[in-house]
Amino acid sequence: MLATFWTASAGRGAYRTGILPGGGRTLYDRVMNIRAAPIGVFDSGLGGLSVVHELRLALPAEDILYCADSAYCPYGERAPGAILARSVTIATTLIDRGAKLLVIACNTATSVALHALRAAFPSVPIVGLVPAVKPAAALTRSGRIAVLATSRTIAGNTLAALIRRHACQTEVILVAAPDLVDFVERGELDGPLVERSVRSLLAPIVAREVDTMVLGCTHYAFLRRTIREVLPSGVTLVDSGPAIAQHTLRVLESHNQCVYRPDPGTLTLLTSGDPVSVGTIASRLMDSPISPRRLPV
Repeated sequence: MLATFWTASAGRGAYRTGILPGGGRTLYDRVMNIRAAPIGVFDSGLGGLSVVHELRLALPAEDILYCADSAYCPYGERAPGAILARSVTIATTLIDRGAKLLVIACNTATSVALHALRAAFPSVPIVGLVPAVKPAAALTRSGRIAVLATSRTIAGNTLAALIRRHACQTEVILVAAPDLVDFVERGELDGPLVERSVRSLLAPIVAREVDTMVLGCTHYAFLRRTIREVLPSGVTLVDSGPAIAQHTLRVLESHNQCVYRPDPGTLTLLTSGDPVSVGTIASRLMDSPISPRRLPV
C-alpha cells in the first residue's frame, strides 16, 4: 500500500511517501482522525455553555461535545469526593466518545479534580478553569478586587493559592453566591427576583468600593447584564472564558489538532438530567435550538 505520512526530519515535520506492511493505517491517517475528533467540555450544569460560546469564537470549525451533569448540579455545594467521582465519570464518558481534548468548564470541578483527571488520562490534554484572579489584580486601580464564586471554590485550595501568587498585595473580598447558579439553571437571567438577589450579594462589594470583580463561576457570565446594572459603572468584570478558549487553541495548535474548514463545527449536548427541560434552557442560553441526549450515568 502506497501512503503519505508525516515524519520528523532534522527537528522539522515533513511529509513523505512510503509503503506500510499489510496496508495498515499511517501516522498521518491517525493524526487526521484525531484532528477531526470533538473537544469535550463538561460542567455540573449549563454554566459551561458560556465557555462553549468563547470556544466557538476562538475555534469556529471545531465540533464540541458538551456534558451537563444536571442531575448532580450544583457541584459547588457537594463534598469533594462526590465532585471527583462525577468528574471522573463524565471525563471517561467524553473520552470514550472520542474527545481529543477536555475542557473542565467548572471552577469547582477544576479545583477538586484537575490533577486526578490528568493522572488518569495522561494521553488526553485537559484544560482546567480557575478564577481570573491574576488579570483582576493586574487591572485594579484601587487595590481592591472581589471574587464572586461558589462556596466550594471559595473554600478550596486553588483560589487561596491564586490569591497568594497573584494578589498578595491586593485586598480581595470573597463572596459566595450559590443561588445564582440555580437562577441560570432555571433560565432566569433577569427580572425582579434575580435583581434583588444580585443586589443583596453585591452590597458588600459596592460598599468596599471594589473596582474589579471576578466572575468565579461559569454560570455567572449569563447574569452579566444584571450584575452590570447593580454595580457602579466603573467596576470591571473579569471572567476566565476568553482566556480558556485561547489556551485551548494554543494546546490544539501545539498538538497539530486544530480543524480548519469553512463550515462551522457542531455542538452536541449530553445531560444526566431531563433532556426536555435542559434543552429548553440550553436553547435560550445559546440562542439556538439544542436537543440534548440523555446520558445514563
